[in-house]
Amino acid sequence: MNDQSPTFRTSQLEENDGPGHNPTDNATMGELIAARFSRRGFLKGSLAVSAIAATVSPMALMMADDARAESKSAFTFEEVEVGIDETHHVAAGYDADVLLRWGDGIFADSPEFDPLNQTPESQAKQFGYNNDYVGYIPIDGSSEHGLLVVNHEYTNEHLMFPGIVKVVKDDKGDAKIEIAPADQKRVDIEMAAHGGTVVEIKKTDGKWQVVKDGKLNRRITANTEMQLSGPVAGHDRVKTVADSSGKKVFGMINNCSGGVTPWGTYVSGEENIHGYFTGKLPEDSKEAANYKRNGIPETTYDWGKFHDRFDLSKDPNEANRFGYVVEIDVNDPNSIPKKRSALGRFKHEGADSIVAKDGRVVFYLGDDSRFEYVYKFVTAGKFNPDDRAANMDLLDDGTLYVAKFDVDGTINWLPVVFGQGPLTEANGFASQADVLIETRRAGDLLGATKMDRPEDIGPNGVNGKVYVMLTNNTKRKDDQVDAVNPRAKNAFGHIVEIAEEDGNFAATKGKWEILLKCGDPSVADVGASFSTDTTKNGWFGMPDNCAVDAEGRLWVSTDGNSPKETGRTDGIWAVDTDGPARGTSKLFFRVPVGAEMCGPLMLPDMATFMVAVQHPGDGGDDWKPFGRPSYYEDLSTRWPDFKDNMPVRPSVLAITKKGGGKIGV
Repeated sequence: MNDQSPTFRTSQLEENDGPGHNPTDNATMGELIAARFSRRGFLKGSLAVSAIAATVSPMALMMADDARAESKSAFTFEEVEVGIDETHHVAAGYDADVLLRWGDGIFADSPEFDPLNQTPESQAKQFGYNNDYVGYIPIDGSSEHGLLVVNHEYTNEHLMFPGIVKVVKDDKGDAKIEIAPADQKRVDIEMAAHGGTVVEIKKTDGKWQVVKDGKLNRRITANTEMQLSGPVAGHDRVKTVADSSGKKVFGMINNCSGGVTPWGTYVSGEENIHGYFTGKLPEDSKEAANYKRNGIPETTYDWGKFHDRFDLSKDPNEANRFGYVVEIDVNDPNSIPKKRSALGRFKHEGADSIVAKDGRVVFYLGDDSRFEYVYKFVTAGKFNPDDRAANMDLLDDGTLYVAKFDVDGTINWLPVVFGQGPLTEANGFASQADVLIETRRAGDLLGATKMDRPEDIGPNGVNGKVYVMLTNNTKRKDDQVDAVNPRAKNAFGHIVEIAEEDGNFAATKGKWEILLKCGDPSVADVGASFSTDTTKNGWFGMPDNCAVDAEGRLWVSTDGNSPKETGRTDGIWAVDTDGPARGTSKLFFRVPVGAEMCGPLMLPDMATFMVAVQHPGDGGDDWKPFGRPSYYEDLSTRWPDFKDNMPVRPSVLAITKKGGGKIGV
């Protein structure tokens, strides 16, 4: 018998971009890196660059290495050993306690989780599936009592539902999988498991607990009523069969990363929306090119068979109502979430924000697909710390920018504004609404730089820098880089550091450098650039999300490490960004087999680190012996319960230091 790795549709959603849908000749980040550093070369095993600068001499790099060897990292914890097994691991001296699992009740009347008898009604009162972004909003300024906000990105049917996976063998003895067709109930459970959770939590005697009778507790699903706001609201291209106003939308889907605003609202980015739509557009539809640019339809989910709004043949405009940043007022559990169209429509990864020098608020936004762009949004109005109500519609008015990274190490933020440059009627735009609905095409015309899957982007208020997580891009061809930067088929990703002009996050110019090129530094062809102080446990691939703590230290979570790719699971690495230890990385936490590391979130007092373990137990021959697939009845792990009557469950964990104190020091 020769078992073969299966391809579960929901496990492959991020990979279903194919070669990428960006048709332009805009410069790629790989081409720019190659040109930028072709005059220097990299010192083997050392950090590529040590500061934001137009040029750095080889001698300066060697001196930086000498200083680094004598330096101390900002992180003093005992590093975790890399590995792969059924459970999670955290640095010595720390506890990692499960706070919330898929199916846990978040209301006083929530039913107990019964995996064999799931219903849409039960799931709507329980913690959703595949927790991703984790945010915290203090109650009365406390770091021990507040609201936890969590995205539920998507569902893995083969891990959630018993009896739907069948393994069959062909006449050669090769194993293949079959998944039972979806039915109405299963689809409705999946829709209820999407969205987000707002739940009150409190730390008592050093341990965090859910407050189930919290008056602000809330579940948001793929059916929750929402309002489309900003320039796109009411436009003909977002009017549907069910909504002639173009303003009333139901649900948010595939919400990956997000953020918490300075005025205490929860923002959540809709990412891989293409997988939820099916059907063929009517011949008279004008959306064909728009949808193709966004990979729509891709039909990962069968929702369109049971809900007409996800079938393009029946409701051709519905897809234009997804792909936005959603803002939720957590202070009112009955408030209507708003899809803030001014921040653009694309596969949003993250919406981290920071207040600029003049009081305007800047949101950094990544479009998580191969060869896509980095954006930021600058509000027109200023943040008023003394009047929350005055801030509640700041996200409806401002300027969206897309990044162009130049060879000389500068970055220009190009306004994505109707009537400016090529964004005119001559190129098919009749208004700002058209520009925002087709944000990707606007970026194409502006000549933005094609990046390697821009994911989370974290501004650092302590050192004034911005960190861009670029997960990978295995579709980049050999002719897009040159010999001194051999990162074709970039499997491991890299991190770009931006310094905005004059330290002003709202600036339209700045400088960029590579903080890290990821991968195994012991393999010369990989071209990784971790510092020589980084151990065999400290290097990583596929940076995804990041957190900047109150002291300005950078923590990076990953997505895609595996036996096949890196010989390790995903996890959280602490990365030095300043001083002679710059480029040193240490493993703090690693996930169970098959999981992705999401979150992460350091609370303001730095005494609690919230992390999210997503899709544990997923995968094929990377995780199961002999290439056997992992599914409900035959799982690679039953984390975190390890009970025969419980499936594997995505969960949020609260990490604390034994005896108390700040994390990582």
